Amino acid sequence: MRLFILLYGLLAYAGFHAAFLYLIGFVANVAVPTSAAAGGPEATLTTAVLIDVGLILLFGVQHCIMARPWFKRRWTRIIPRAMERSTFVLTTVGVLALMYWQWRPLPDVVWHVEGSWATVLWVLFASGWLVAVVATFQIDHFELFGLRQTIAAFRGRGSQSPEFRAKGFYGMVRHPLMLGMMISFWSVPTMTYGGLVFALTFTVFILVALQIEERDLLSAHGRDYADYQDRVPMLLPLPRSRKPDGNASSSRAAQ
Repeated sequence: MRLFILLYGLLAYAGFHAAFLYLIGFVANVAVPTSAAAGGPEATLTTAVLIDVGLILLFGVQHCIMARPWFKRRWTRIIPRAMERSTFVLTTVGVLALMYWQWRPLPDVVWHVEGSWATVLWVLFASGWLVAVVATFQIDHFELFGLRQTIAAFRGRGSQSPEFRAKGFYGMVRHPLMLGMMISFWSVPTMTYGGLVFALTFTVFILVALQIEERDLLSAHGRDYADYQDRVPMLLPLPRSRKPDGNASSSRAAQ
């Protein structure tokens, strides 16, 4: 059973990286067989929008439900606790794979930028993904994607969530991973209607999901997280009056 849990965690971790790399190509409309702009089954404009938005809503529902504490408590009565996060990751990979497969492309162009401005947008695009990746390591990358828990189970040890301190990007905004992804979604030099549907719907989902997550974090960590909210903005790194206490601490933000 320990070996199975370890292999399960490795599968989830590898699957996530494959889905993540595909997502970059999917948004940029390069190097993948289907993207927001091309490939996949054809459909009329209305049908395509409904299906594409529905696929993102499915992703949102899966994330919002599986990340909630009440779901985790019930779910871990069925599966080992060490597999809970890896199961979340594998389910996310499955939902993303379904989206890549069933996405209806809308190739008409909303905007197209060339020259120096295109270079600027590509730099922003790459920077957004870099911020997202670095942010995972500024909390606990391997715990976030379930690998640490499965390795601990394989070794016969318990796994504790690492303490989170507001360092790096987390000292600038509370959700740098989400900020980085939103920057990338909107920074493509050629934005098609398919890309616009993707970027707009995902942005709305992120803004709504963060409100739910913030309530969970505030409920779990009380005054510490309330102080963190007071000192650090949610998404936009705008100046804010700071309190004289030290770093606020909380656990990993569930993604």
